[in-house]
Amino acid sequence: MVLPSKKKLEMERCAIKGYGSGLIMIDVDEILKRLARERPVFHSEADFQHTLAWKIHEEYPDMNIRLEKRFELNGKETYVDIYLQNEDERGFIELKYKTEALEVVVGEEKFKLKSQAAQDISRYEFLKDVSRLEECVEKFQNSMGYAVFLTNDQQYWKPPARDTIDRDFRIHEGIIPREGKRELRWKEGAGEGTMKGREEPIILRGRYRVSWQDYSNLRVKNGLFKYLVIKINKLNKLEG
Repeated sequence: MVLPSKKKLEMERCAIKGYGSGLIMIDVDEILKRLARERPVFHSEADFQHTLAWKIHEEYPDMNIRLEKRFELNGKETYVDIYLQNEDERGFIELKYKTEALEVVVGEEKFKLKSQAAQDISRYEFLKDVSRLEECVEKFQNSMGYAVFLTNDQQYWKPPARDTIDRDFRIHEGIIPREGKRELRWKEGAGEGTMKGREEPIILRGRYRVSWQDYSNLRVKNGLFKYLVIKINKLNKLEG
């Protein structure tokens, strides 16, 4: 008997050495590809968050899904954008949706996105998400973390043409952290405004492959969207 595609997704689970069987492993890439056919663009990060959570619910109807789940991590209160639980297994998803200016009508719905700029800050905050997800996965047994970045701003996926103050935080194609670094810092000369609230270096325990994928193409200026998914497991091995 051929199983329906949704049932296949429910049954796609990954047993990673050291965990035993039944570790949560949703197919985030497949979910995003399906979502792109329904929603090629979003009004905001909150719109993306809610729509993605509902899509996960459709594909994994038995999974408990929470938004902005609060819990304690290393003695501090923290939140995760999307929290997944199935019996004793947990999944943590952090999202970033960063946009360049775009006005487009899809179906009968008008979208007007602003240029958010501040790419250096957004890169820092994305890798901070990765670091926090590493801590979540370290704390909770049978867990996975997913850092998802969706954007129509090519400055995120294109390599820099010159050295920049945020060179440690660059997320174009390749392996992160780069040059074997584990402690990522702003380059000397970074402005106080850029660093405000972000002075602490980011420590990454794992190594991750950056591979940007096409999400949608609206065939207008700044209409190409790409996404990046970083998967974090307790083994801190290279993921991609």
